[in-house]
Amino acid sequence: MTAVDEQEWLTQRFEEHRTRLRAVAYRMLGSVSEADDAVQDAWVRVSRADTGAVENIGGWLTTVVARVCLNALRSRERRREEPLDVRLPEPVISREPGNDPEHAAVLADSVGLALLVVLETLTPAERLAFVLHDMFAVPFEEIAPMVERSPAAARQLASRARRRVRGQAPVPDPDLAR
Repeated sequence: MTAVDEQEWLTQRFEEHRTRLRAVAYRMLGSVSEADDAVQDAWVRVSRADTGAVENIGGWLTTVVARVCLNALRSRERRREEPLDVRLPEPVISREPGNDPEHAAVLADSVGLALLVVLETLTPAERLAFVLHDMFAVPFEEIAPMVERSPAAARQLASRARRRVRGQAPVPDPDLAR
């Protein structure tokens, strides 16, 4: 395969996975614009990488995006970013062709604004382990190197995150059930 063919193949694979990669980035960062930036940053990294030995392109792309997001979260934490007002994650509304309003509502519900608010309270490593494992079924063996821990420690991070999410999740308004 020539370099041009390889780049074209990689571009096509990246575009096939873009929606999932953006969803991972959004759930990690809680911001549509930051998620788009993370996916773009991942593309720059991926396009410069040697992909000849990559066996699972989808998993590899997810790993790259997750690492970009982890770096962004750690950077946010180091700078102690404190917005002037309460930071609420942005709801996602898909603008892709063929998506109807019902699909957009289902997508927004699946992400859950309340969950994203709770995710903001997790450490970057907890958030990565929880999001990748519980929302995208990434095995702990793949998460461990991303957070520079053993698979058992990655499992513990996700478990701790789950407990914190359960403990802080808001109780639904009983009036909404009527």
